[in-house]
Amino acid sequence: MDGERGIIRVEHGKGGKDRNVMLSAQLLAILRVYWRLARPEVWLFPGQDETKPIDVQVLYSACRLTCTAAGIDKRVTVHTLRHSFATHLLESGTDIRIIQVLLGHNNLSTTARYTKVSNTLIRSTTSPLDRLTLEVVPPG
Repeated sequence: MDGERGIIRVEHGKGGKDRNVMLSAQLLAILRVYWRLARPEVWLFPGQDETKPIDVQVLYSACRLTCTAAGIDKRVTVHTLRHSFATHLLESGTDIRIIQVLLGHNNLSTTARYTKVSNTLIRSTTSPLDRLTLEVVPPG
């Protein structure tokens, strides 16, 4: 984690890939409190063996428990959060190539499958035809 640059280094992420992602100021504050309390040495979120990262099954379980505690009946997975992350970025105007890098995709077509565009965003998009100045000439 690099708080000054606002970057988190994800190692062994989805597909075993390493990448840098943005670090929000709010998350940084939360993680600093966590770090002061837990004092992890190798991994920010260590597994039972502190030299290894947290097991993915622990993440799946935490996701299920959080949904239950929040009263969410829909099926939500860690992967759902990944899709939501990509969709929110796209809808807030982030270039899809940036989203591609953040998700660690090699191909843009993979990133496109992750993003679900809302009807609100579609409606608010200006058609290129509407950008033209057309002179309507009455018949005759």
